[in-house]
Amino acid sequence: MKIEKNVVVSLSYTLKNETENGDVIEICDAKKPLEFVYSTGSMLPKFEENILGLQQGDSFEFTLSPEDAYGTQNPQALVTVKKDIFVIDGMLREDLLAIGNVLPMKNEAGQAMNGVIKEIDHATENVVIDFNHPLAGKTLFFTGKIESLREASEDEIANGLAQSACGGDCSCSDSSAACNDNPAGCGAGCGC
Repeated sequence: MKIEKNVVVSLSYTLKNETENGDVIEICDAKKPLEFVYSTGSMLPKFEENILGLQQGDSFEFTLSPEDAYGTQNPQALVTVKKDIFVIDGMLREDLLAIGNVLPMKNEAGQAMNGVIKEIDHATENVVIDFNHPLAGKTLFFTGKIESLREASEDEIANGLAQSACGGDCSCSDSSAACNDNPAGCGAGCGC
């Protein structure tokens, strides 16, 4: 069997920043591999393009430019808000106000998104939150192996993910927000 439309792909991979010698961003090993239904839109299109036609046991190695992965940094995704939005039940939640904190938020349409606190200006009471994807602007270098392939069930095709979508325990090289969004595009990502 080869990777093609509606095949459940189970793969292990290492993701590095830039090149083979770059910093490790994430590892999904063979014990708890990334698993997804090919061609259902749950993965980055260029990621899928690079593994199309591979078979169980095949290895892969490829690089995705920022444009083919999560895009470039968008300055409009930096939002300045007043500190008072962190007041809950009349109390300012100082524990939330720390540079680097990842905050689950919703946009005006109710869509969930993560923001990272980049700056706190105590004089103006302004907080700058970055809503760019944690991997925006980065060149991604993947190496890995196809662990197994099987035909997807109708339910898996309809839902876009296999039953054990991401293995549940990818490891990340640091505590960055990148761990919240699987670089391969799986959705909930590392530990999903």
